[in-house]
Amino acid sequence: MTEITFEVTEDEVDGGFSASALGYGIHTQGDSVEEIHRNVKEAVDCYFDDTMPRPKLIRLHSVRDEVLVA
Repeated sequence: MTEITFEVTEDEVDGGFSASALGYGIHTQGDSVEEIHRNVKEAVDCYFDDTMPRPKLIRLHSVRDEVLVA
């Protein structure tokens, strides 16, 4: 495995961010972009132990949900 992708969403009501790895049971949260970066790295470190191949890259895909009135 060379990379893992996280979908990052912003909570517009409460603030902060949530991140979920696509295809893996890895989820984390953070109050700022800097904190979500740290927490994603920590979550990946916790998930992949020494017997598993670790991703070399972590890709963050930011999702922004917008609603427009027609």
